This record gives sequence, structure tokens and C-alpha cells, in this order.
Amino acid sequence: MITRRKMMATMIAAAGAAMTRAAFGQGISSRGVKAQPRGKPSGRPFLSSMTDVAKQAGLTQPIVYGGVDSKSYIVEVVGCGVAFIDYDNDGWVDLLVLSGTRLEGAPPGATNRLYKNNRDGTFTDVTAKAGLQRTGWASAVTIGDYNNDGFDGTFTDVTERAGLRQSSVRYGSGCSWVDYDRDGKLDLFVANYLSTTLEKLPKPGENSDCTWKGVPVNCGPRGLPPGFVQLFHNNGDGTFTDVGKPSGVAAASGSYPMTVVAADYDNDGWPDIYVACDSTPSWLFRNQHNGTFREEGLERGVALSEDGLEQAGMGVGVGDYDLDGNLDIFKTHFADDTNVLYRNDGKGNFDDVTIRTGLGVETRYVGWGAGIVDLDNDGFPDLFVATGSVYPEVERRLPAYPFRTPRLVFRNLGDGRFEELIEEAGSGVSAPHASRGCAFGDFDNDGDMDILVMNMNEPPSLLRNDVSGGHHWLKVSLVGVQSNRSAIGSRVVARYAGRQQAQEVNAQSSFYSANDRRLHFGLGNATTADLTIRWTNGATETIPNVAADQLVTIREGAGIIRREKFK
Repeated sequence: MITRRKMMATMIAAAGAAMTRAAFGQGISSRGVKAQPRGKPSGRPFLSSMTDVAKQAGLTQPIVYGGVDSKSYIVEVVGCGVAFIDYDNDGWVDLLVLSGTRLEGAPPGATNRLYKNNRDGTFTDVTAKAGLQRTGWASAVTIGDYNNDGFDGTFTDVTERAGLRQSSVRYGSGCSWVDYDRDGKLDLFVANYLSTTLEKLPKPGENSDCTWKGVPVNCGPRGLPPGFVQLFHNNGDGTFTDVGKPSGVAAASGSYPMTVVAADYDNDGWPDIYVACDSTPSWLFRNQHNGTFREEGLERGVALSEDGLEQAGMGVGVGDYDLDGNLDIFKTHFADDTNVLYRNDGKGNFDDVTIRTGLGVETRYVGWGAGIVDLDNDGFPDLFVATGSVYPEVERRLPAYPFRTPRLVFRNLGDGRFEELIEEAGSGVSAPHASRGCAFGDFDNDGDMDILVMNMNEPPSLLRNDVSGGHHWLKVSLVGVQSNRSAIGSRVVARYAGRQQAQEVNAQSSFYSANDRRLHFGLGNATTADLTIRWTNGATETIPNVAADQLVTIREGAGIIRREKFK
């Protein structure tokens, strides 16, 4: 579904556009590796504490997604994304929570939900008022102003009018707005997980791809027809044209594509597209500056693990963990495998640094939503992972593989290494859930990054971040003029205390989710930062000596147009 102006949520429904994604049987790539020794804890206090305040905030409706005690088909397993979106432009981010259904039919209340921020820590469900009630197997969301109208405040389904209605049901997965040709209009990239239908899926235990550790489970993805990707060019008149074949992206085949993150990975000023693929090589589409892409995941080092094996790629976080001004990639995987961190050399070549950075200590859980985000505002971006198993049946026979598992924080120690924290990061992290997508944003406007998390057949979690220690921060909101109004694809490099950190405005990341578009920089003890903005169209501007502890709004070509101190 595409809704005027802000978002696209993909769904799989009996009559309409597509959406879902997967789980995994013996057809899942998991390297079966053992966790690395953890070593001696750093002993440093972690100055961020996460508390789940969803109930107090009014987020009490469960997210329906497939069966509770068992899941017969892959469509029931993957869950969906969430988003921070300031839909009414009042300066306070609102919440979009997607939802699924059940094979036997939708129970009451199974719908996507939009929650308006009341500015007091609570939210009001405005789904019906906004026209967003919809039931089906929702999967992913991408946020962007595709018609550059500023905003509407109401939502109208214009999928068919825009030329995006598909003639057959698709197993849609990730999707992202991206101005791939830098013409100032947002185009749309869509991934489809499988090339099959629900009716054709095998039953649990039916073949070798339908068991896991000897337990009959839902089948796939291996053994099922691989998916494909599509690219739709924005014609500027409210319609889109399918350019998948002429652009070259449709030539990619043989994988199960999931989360999509469009960003400039090779620093040439043009947006590339990275797609995490499940149990098959992941894809990196490099922009050729002429309306075409070349898939170079293998050559660039982001298709496989360091030892050349396929992994169950699901979630993707993009950011500058080592403060060298380049965008690195953090990707989540299945249990009995590590998540992976790829370090960018600045030219779009990546090195798997998972083990040397200390991330090889965790192999117990299935990772989904992911982010490279500074949780304690110390100036060094941390890593966050939402976890949860896909087989509720397995726990009854193999208690070592629980369905509900904790979230993970990997604290950046500032020396190229990370330290895993669970209980130390607060009860909102240590509490077990079967989580999927997550989004990062500052819902209470207090200068740190909170987290919205999708939980299977439970209400979502809203993790309020309480940061101590007096570290400084800076938020940057970009408004495009010649570039697309959402400034998607624009980059900000903040220089502070002898460091530099790059961030880009992304339309999708984590797992099928969309973050607060206000870029957040923890500054540690620094009280100012110099900002360099490279807009989506390639234009640059520099703003020196920006004071910390405020939100600055920067309009393309006009510099800072608004400053806001949070209370």
C-alpha cells in the first residue's frame, strides 16, 4: 500500500499488493559456530538505561502475527516493522506499528496502528481518523515525502493511481524510497522475499527443508523459489514506472531478499542499495550514475561471512561505528551464528571485522532489528539488536532455544572493540520477547535515542532511554529544496573533539523499519560540532561551531533556519 504522502507499508493480502517474509527450516544458513570467549569485562558503567514504558504510554494492543503456540507456514513467522514518523509535523515523533493476521482469519483489532504523540509520554490511537486501518500480513514500512508536498496529515491509498498495484500477490519484504537518479523525486525500491504463494507452501516436516534440529517446523526459505527486487521511477506526476529491467536490478537472482538500506557506501555522491538476503548471498547494488546499477556484493565483501559462507541476513544497521567518516554495515543473522560487522574503507570495499571487534561472543539468539546508534551519548556509536526465535514448537523439546529472548546492546568501547551488555542496559533490554523490527528515535524529546520494538502477538515495546553522566548531543533535521524534501540520501558529517562521524538520512533500515529522520549525534564532552552537509543532489554546505544540546533544522541552501532546546 502506498499512502499519500508519507509511507509505503507492504502487505500480503487476498487481493492486493504484497507482503511478508520468512522463517527458516533446515533451509536456513547458520554456520553452527561457537561463541568466542568473552574476556574480562571493561568494568565501565554504562550510562544508558532502557525501560519499557509501552503500557504507561497507551500501547496496549497486541501485534497479531500468525499462531501463538505453533506456526505452520513461513508467512506466520517473520513479523513486521515499525516506524517513528512525525506525521503531523508538530516536532514530536509519532508511532506507526504494523500488524499481521492469522491463517484462520483476522481476529478483532488486527490492523496497522498509528499513534499520535501527546507530548506527555503518552500516545493516542488515531488509526481510523488517519485512514490507515488495514488488515493483512504487513511486512515493511518506508517513510518519505514522495510528492514533495510537505505533508497532508491524512492518508489516502493511491497505490493503483500511482501505477504500483501488482497484478498478482507478491511475498514482499523490504522497501525503501531512494532518489537513485538525483532528480529531486523519490523513487521506490521493493524487495520480494519469495516467488510463490501461500497455497503452494509445503507443510511442517514435509521435506528436509521443513525440520530444525530434528523438530518438524515451517518450511523454508531454502527449497522455496527465490525472490526478486523491483525499482519504480517517480515520474513527478504522482505515478511511477517499473524500471527494474533497464536499471539492472532485476537481473539479480537466486537469493531471498529482506531489509533494504539505500545509502552512499562508496562516497561518490550517488545512493547505492544494500539488501540483506536470507540464507543466500546478500546484494550490494552500486549506482553507475546513469540510471543503472551493478550488483557487486561479492566483490565488495558484503555478500558472505569472512570465511565465505552464506548467512541468514535479516536486519541491517548502517552507521559510522569507527568514526572515520564512512558508512559501515551491521547485519543480523540466525542462531548458532554471529551477527556481522563490515568495516568500510571509504571506497565501498568492506572488511568483516566481527571477531576482531568482539562481536563473536554472541551466537545464542536469532537477530532481527539492528541499529548503529549512540545510546549513551559518549560520542561512540553502539550497536543494538532485537532478537526472537522463529519456532515456538522447538522450545518445548529443546529448552536451550527459547522462543522469547532478550535484546542485545554492544557498547562501543572507543578503541575499535565492543562489549556485550544485557542486564547492564536496563530491564527493557533484558526482558525476553519474540521481537522483530525496531526503530530508533527520540519520542520524548529529551536528547537521547529511544527504541520502538515489534513483538510477536504481544503489544510493542517502547524503550525509554534514560541517560546519565552529562554527555552532550546534537540533533540535525534536514529539509531539501532542490533535493527531495525529506532529504533522504543526504549526509551529515559532524566533527567534534577531534573525531568525525558520518550519518545519512535513510528511508528504511533495522528490520523492515524506519527511524526518526532527525539525525542524532552523541558528542561526549564536546560542547560544539562542525557540520558538513552533502545534499542528495551533491551540493555541499558547511556550518561551523554549532552548539551542543539542541535540535537544528537546516534547509538546503539556507543554513540553520531553526534551533530548538529540549526541556
